[in-house]
Amino acid sequence: MKMHAYDIFFEEVEPAIDVKIDEFRFLGYEHVTRAQLWEYLKKKKWKTPKSTIRLFEIVEDVLGIKVGEFINYTTVEAYMDTEFSLENAEEMKELLK
Repeated sequence: MKMHAYDIFFEEVEPAIDVKIDEFRFLGYEHVTRAQLWEYLKKKKWKTPKSTIRLFEIVEDVLGIKVGEFINYTTVEAYMDTEFSLENAEEMKELLK
């Protein structure tokens, strides 16, 4: 996978990521990982990296992740990753119900 400009901060902000993961677990989302949160930030919040980003801004972004937005993102990603084909007549009938 392609390296993101902010990947150099990952190890330094792991404690903040762990705090956010604890928040997710407290709310009943037991299977969220560091990698998933980091990928979410890279794809959604940090699409266009700033050249002068500071560590506190990265931590702020991590701690500012809203649970609902993350869950929506993972749901959409799961749908996008699902293989879907209209070649199977049964699948097409199921879709059209």
